[in-house]
Amino acid sequence: MEKIPLALAKIYRFYKMKIYHKIETNKMKNLKNNITLIFLFIVNFAFACDACKLQQPKVTQGFTHGTGPESKWDWLIVAIIAVITVYTLIYSIKYIVKPGEKDKNHIKYSILN
Repeated sequence: MEKIPLALAKIYRFYKMKIYHKIETNKMKNLKNNITLIFLFIVNFAFACDACKLQQPKVTQGFTHGTGPESKWDWLIVAIIAVITVYTLIYSIKYIVKPGEKDKNHIKYSILN
């Protein structure tokens, strides 16, 4: 008599897990669809329209909206920002790949081990 409720419990758990898996799969599909739509929406506005292409200097033509840099100072500001961005990108990748923390009590070891 005890085997019947145990068998029913196993069947119940099996179908519950299948339903949960199906719900999670649908959530992932919806997330992928939403990310794709957002990406396409952003890309549509990322490139310059025809009117803006005519106002841009040759270097940035078709890349951005607006009139573009109007003086040497604007180009200097863009160059400085580009250098800062590349610098932070290099160091962020460096410290993600090899952080250099040697202390055995560091919190990362509680996660990694």
